Amino acid sequence: MKKEKHIYQCVNCGKEYSSREMLYLCPACSETSTPGNPPRGVLKTIYNYDELKRSGRGFKGLKEEGFISLLPIDSMESLPPLSIGNTPLCRVNSIDGRKLPFNLFFKDDSRNPTWSFKDRASALVSAFARENGLKTIVTASTGNAGSSLAGICASQQQKAVIMVPEKAPQAKLTQIMMYGATLVPVKGTYDDAFDLSIKASERFGWYNRNTAYNPLTIEGKKTVSFELFEQMGFRVPDTIFIPAGDGVIMSGVYKGFEDLLRLGITDHMPVIVAVQSDLSDNLVRNINSEEFRIIASSTLADSISVDIPANFYMARHFIREYGGRTLTVTDDEILQASALLAARTGLFAEPAAAAAYAGFMAYEKNGLIPALSDNIVLLTGSGLKDTASVRSLVNMPEPITPTLDNLAESVQ
Repeated sequence: MKKEKHIYQCVNCGKEYSSREMLYLCPACSETSTPGNPPRGVLKTIYNYDELKRSGRGFKGLKEEGFISLLPIDSMESLPPLSIGNTPLCRVNSIDGRKLPFNLFFKDDSRNPTWSFKDRASALVSAFARENGLKTIVTASTGNAGSSLAGICASQQQKAVIMVPEKAPQAKLTQIMMYGATLVPVKGTYDDAFDLSIKASERFGWYNRNTAYNPLTIEGKKTVSFELFEQMGFRVPDTIFIPAGDGVIMSGVYKGFEDLLRLGITDHMPVIVAVQSDLSDNLVRNINSEEFRIIASSTLADSISVDIPANFYMARHFIREYGGRTLTVTDDEILQASALLAARTGLFAEPAAAAAYAGFMAYEKNGLIPALSDNIVLLTGSGLKDTASVRSLVNMPEPITPTLDNLAESVQ
């Protein structure tokens, strides 16, 4: 029998499972999950790092083969035909004419096909489904994961069923519908949609893309770390600011750098700062708590509005293992960050993505950014995804009668 390229390991009990089984969660630990708490038994994908080290391929060799040795699929040909990943890393040397004493970069993942970081996860889930003859993929989403899966499935001729909370932004719902997916609005929250999608998978046999619940979502998102390492000149950045909701993006970034660390390609981890809105802080507030406690989310940043973080236990493990940091920002600070980012850099990010920049701004204000350090802000979605949230920042001018005098008055 062909040797397994990877296995799955439970983040709670440490038990290992064969990748020949199509698992979502650790069977033992998932049974101990209780209502109102994050799911237990999320699976981490583990590769044969010693064997990969002996192959002597190094980072450049792994890149030449598309990192297939570090992905849980058999062939790069199974991936969608769209251009996913390899997004720009934009450097900013000054802000408002002020030269920065440190290095600041923006990783612009709004350049992905559906304008979202989520395409990295959807692409890998879709590829796995294609290799295993799975025709229908379902997911719960506040919008971005849903529009991402819908677009990716359209490119692969797969059926997508997207369940969203009833208050999801119209722009994202329009995307989902235009891609030809089946949209199912659910009365209630993202967590209600999440639960329904799992029941649907069990009843109808649909393949489930839900973040964290499906271990491949973390593996897809980790690819950003490989890109950052190369774009930084094969160096590990000092600090990466990441918007946090359910903890999967943060875990994906950690997992990518951990893979490089285990292969001996790097010798340390970056400091990762998870930024949440103080109106949806159920992940960072509970990191050091003995008992998980929910406060209903009400942030305008819908993509990081989560009551029960699906990847809480893995995110907590990474933060504790590698000295990660957390902070919260207000919704007003998120909106201000979105406006300043667009006006100062030309990068228009949705509020959930701008939360990462708000976190960076808070660090700078408090003197926490060392001189000459390398700092990356991960922008995870386009501002066109959610224009309603920033409408209060925009004062649309009234039309003028087309005369030069009126024009001069308008542009004063």
